[in-house]
Amino acid sequence: MSVRTGFIVLPDVTDARTSGVSVPFEAPQVLAYPSGRPWLIGQWSPGEVLVAKVGSVQVVVIGFCPVTTARLAELAGRVGDVADIDALARALPGSFHLIAAVRRHVRVQGAVTGLRRVFHARFGGLPIASDSAATLAAMTGAKVDDQALAVRVACGGLLPPPLGERSMWESIATVPPDHYLVMESRGAREVRWWRPPVPQQSLEQGAEAVREALITATMTRRPASGRLSADLSGGMDSTSLCFLASRRTPDLITFRWGEADAGNDDAFFAGHAAQSLPQAQHLIVPQSQLPDVFADPEALVDTEQPYLFARTTARMRYTADLLAEHGSRLHIAGHGGDELFFKFPGYLHRLLRRRPWTGLRHLRGHYALSRWPFGATVAELADSGDVSAWWSAQADNLRQPLSSPRYPPLGWGFTPLRAADWVTEGAVAAARDGLRRAAASARPLAPDRGQHQFLVALRTTGVAYQQLAHLYSEARVPLHMPYLDDRVVEAALAVRLHERAMPWRYKPLLADAMRGLVPDAVLDRSTKGEFSRDMYTGWRRNLPAILEIFSDSALAAHGLIDADGLRTALLTPQADNTMYIAVEHLLGCEIWFRSTRRRITLRSTDGLAPKS
Repeated sequence: MSVRTGFIVLPDVTDARTSGVSVPFEAPQVLAYPSGRPWLIGQWSPGEVLVAKVGSVQVVVIGFCPVTTARLAELAGRVGDVADIDALARALPGSFHLIAAVRRHVRVQGAVTGLRRVFHARFGGLPIASDSAATLAAMTGAKVDDQALAVRVACGGLLPPPLGERSMWESIATVPPDHYLVMESRGAREVRWWRPPVPQQSLEQGAEAVREALITATMTRRPASGRLSADLSGGMDSTSLCFLASRRTPDLITFRWGEADAGNDDAFFAGHAAQSLPQAQHLIVPQSQLPDVFADPEALVDTEQPYLFARTTARMRYTADLLAEHGSRLHIAGHGGDELFFKFPGYLHRLLRRRPWTGLRHLRGHYALSRWPFGATVAELADSGDVSAWWSAQADNLRQPLSSPRYPPLGWGFTPLRAADWVTEGAVAAARDGLRRAAASARPLAPDRGQHQFLVALRTTGVAYQQLAHLYSEARVPLHMPYLDDRVVEAALAVRLHERAMPWRYKPLLADAMRGLVPDAVLDRSTKGEFSRDMYTGWRRNLPAILEIFSDSALAAHGLIDADGLRTALLTPQADNTMYIAVEHLLGCEIWFRSTRRRITLRSTDGLAPKS
C-alpha cells in the first residue's frame, strides 16, 4: 500500500501504551505536549503545520491557513478553555485541521465541509484520534464494517450524512464536520460547535462577502517554489479562480482537457478567458492524449473508503503528473463550486408557505426548466415529513424503482436511494438496517430544507475531493479547492436562498461576486459542458477489463452482489448513463474492499525526539 500522510493525536497521559506506538507513516514526526509527552505523530510537509504556544495553551494548525505564528499566538492568548477555541477557529481563513491542548483537555476538529475529517477510537483502552479512519484501523486492527459496506453497495456512493460519513471500519467513529472532539485522560466526547449562518443577506450583500472571501482564499495560495497552476475549463467555477489567482500570479499555468463532444462549448469560453490572461501559460491536452474514461479500473486511490469518481482516476493521475512535469507545485481547482452555488430547489418548501406568490413564481421556473413530472412534484411539495422520515422511506422503498428519471430533488436527501438489481437480498437487508439506524439519529443540518440541501451536497462530496487531492499529492502537486474553505462556505450560505438558487440565472451569487474580475461572457454563460461521449467511448473500450474485475469479485464472494446478474446488466445496452454511474460507484467499493486484505506497514516511534 502507498505511504500514508496525516496524523494521530494521543492523550496527555503517563502510560506505556502511548510510548513507542507503531504508526503507518514512513518517516513519522512528533510534536509534544507542554509536559513533554508525545501529542501528535504523523507525516506532513514543512509548510503544512503551524504551532503556537501561550502559557498552558498550545495550538496546532495542519493544512492551508494563511496566518502568521504571531497571529495564531495572539488568538491562542484569548483561550481559557476548549470552548474558547470556537472564536479562534472562526477567525482563521483557509481549510485545515485544528488541534488544541488546554489544561490536559485536547480539542480536535476538521473542516465544516467534511473535506478534512476527524476519527477516533480506543487504543489499549485510551482514546486516540486521527485524520484517517484507515490509519486508526491499521493501528487498532479494526475490521471492515460489513453493514457500512453493504449500505454503499446497495445505495451507491452519494450517501447523505449522517450515513455517508460513517466510518467503513468497526469501532472507528467519525466526528461530524460541525462537531469537535474533546479528548480527556480516559475518554472522548463529540461537541457541536458550528451552525450554518441564517440565510438573510441580500444577493448584493452576499456577493460582496463572497468576493472578499474568495480573494482572501486565493491571494496567498502560491507555492514556495515552482509554479502555480489552475484549471481553466471555461466554466464559471474554475475560470473565476484563474482570474483571482492571476492577480498575484499572472504567469500561472492554466489547464484543461480537450472536448470529445461536438456540443461541448467549453473550448469557446475557455479560449475567451485565456485571451484575458496573456501572461499565463495555457496547457490544453487533446482527447487523443488522455487516458480513456474507465481506464485502469483496478487502480486504487487510497484505503480510506470507496472512491466516488473511479471512472476518471487514470485521467486525474495523468493530469497531476503532467502538471508536475510543467513545474507546477500547487494546483487550484473549482471543486465545490457546484455544491456551493447550484440552484438546489429544496428552499421551495418554506418559500411557498411563507411567501406563496414568490414561491409560485420560483416553482414555475424550476418546474419548466427541469421538466419535473407533475405528480412527483406535488407529492414532494406536500411532504411535511422530517429528515428522519426521509431516511425511513429510503429503507422501506430500497427495492422500488424510481417513478421518473427526472424526479424532483426537493427532499432531505435529493434523489431517492434505490438498490440495483445485482445487489443481493442479504445486502439489501443489511442496508435497510443501516438506513433505519440513520433515521433514528438523523437531524437536519439547518432548519430550512434548502439550506440543509446545500450542506448535504458539500458534505456528501467533501471526502471524495480529499481523496482526489491524494492523487495529486502522489505527483507532489498539492491540490487546493478554495470554494471549500470554511470562510468562503459561510459567506455563501448567509445569502437568502431564493436569491442564490433562483431558477432563471446560473449561479447568480458567484456571477455577481466575480463581476468586474471575470469576463462577462463567462459569468453570463447559461450552458454547461457535455461529456457523455467520453463516458460511452471509455465504457466501450474498457468493458472487458471491468467484466474481468467482477468475474472474480470480492463483493460477490462476500455475498453482497450477484455476479451473473451484474454481468447481464453490464452487457445490456443502456438508454442513458444511469447504469454507468452506478457501476462506477460499485467499482469504488470493489477496489477498496480488495485493498483491505493487504496489511499496512506499521513503524515504531521508539527513539523519535518530540518537538515541543
